[in-house]
Amino acid sequence: MSKLKMAVIGTGGISNEHIRGYIKNPNTEVYAFCDINPERLQNMAEKYGVPSERCFTDKDEMLKALPEIDAVSVCTWNSAHAQCSIAALNAGKHVICEKPMAMNSHEAEEMLAAAKRNNKLLMIGFVRRHGNDCKVVKDYIDTGFFGDLYYAKATYLRRNGNPGGWFGDKSRSGGGPLIDLGVHVIDLVRYLFGNPKPVSVYGVTFQKLFNRPNVIGGKAWEATTKGSNDICDVEDLASALIRFDNGAVLSVEAAFSLNIKKDEGNIELFGTKAGAKLDPQVEIFTELNDRMVNVSFAQDTALSFDGLFQNEINHYIDCILGKVECIAPAEDGVEMMKILDAVYESARTGHEVVLN
Repeated sequence: MSKLKMAVIGTGGISNEHIRGYIKNPNTEVYAFCDINPERLQNMAEKYGVPSERCFTDKDEMLKALPEIDAVSVCTWNSAHAQCSIAALNAGKHVICEKPMAMNSHEAEEMLAAAKRNNKLLMIGFVRRHGNDCKVVKDYIDTGFFGDLYYAKATYLRRNGNPGGWFGDKSRSGGGPLIDLGVHVIDLVRYLFGNPKPVSVYGVTFQKLFNRPNVIGGKAWEATTKGSNDICDVEDLASALIRFDNGAVLSVEAAFSLNIKKDEGNIELFGTKAGAKLDPQVEIFTELNDRMVNVSFAQDTALSFDGLFQNEINHYIDCILGKVECIAPAEDGVEMMKILDAVYESARTGHEVVLN
């Protein structure tokens, strides 16, 4: 079987994970690149050995010139996700689009419609679904160990962690830590809950600290597009209470800038038989012989980035080849955008948002 020809639209930081995934997958070859930044495009082409005749600054030109492309990774900033994904789907290509799926649920629904219309796979980059920690917890959930999961708490908080570049520019990002960081933990909890539909949301956002360029320390991750005059018009902190149609509730907090002791990110799940915490190791809390017990694991259960994106890319390829059913379909991306829209709307109005 000939290898699938993979194209990447948007060759910024996250694209490296997709590209390395394709390089290591025996069924794919990195075939073409597209980026609006000619210098970055050239650098990435040289880094990964993609010939200049298969490098473009316009997605439509690439899709027209190279009909042999089989599938695409969309790794642009958020405001270009919809247009790039729809263009690739309309050209008959499978697509994996980085999270968040789009700028809002309307764009997401247009993307889903394009995938259905062209009978092509549209997978969303919910990479936490492919994590080793997720697998451990889901194994216990699937056997009924936790009983009925009815409540969860999730945090993704940075003390001084606005990446800069396009991440702080709402016109390109769609928002701040909620749409960038919160999306990871909201989606992971929803996935572990069994993908229930959201029915109501109460949310708040704060814009108090901004990106604090004068403060030394933090900045665990910075955008490749970071500059000295970056726009910062997104929230610093977002918090929400999300209710699902199965009765479960999620409390979530996400921040770029917050006066806390140190960065933190953990997920807590509460069930009728047991609970769990991912912080970062997986711990389980239950009852045994009428005594409360805490269960830890002999092996390392903390989320490992070693192979995380490779797992995601391998799954994408297996889906294209018809070997497995996609665990991160576009439908789930649409539901996520409905949640994010509702949090921002609730924060704007000061009232709960009820979802149909």
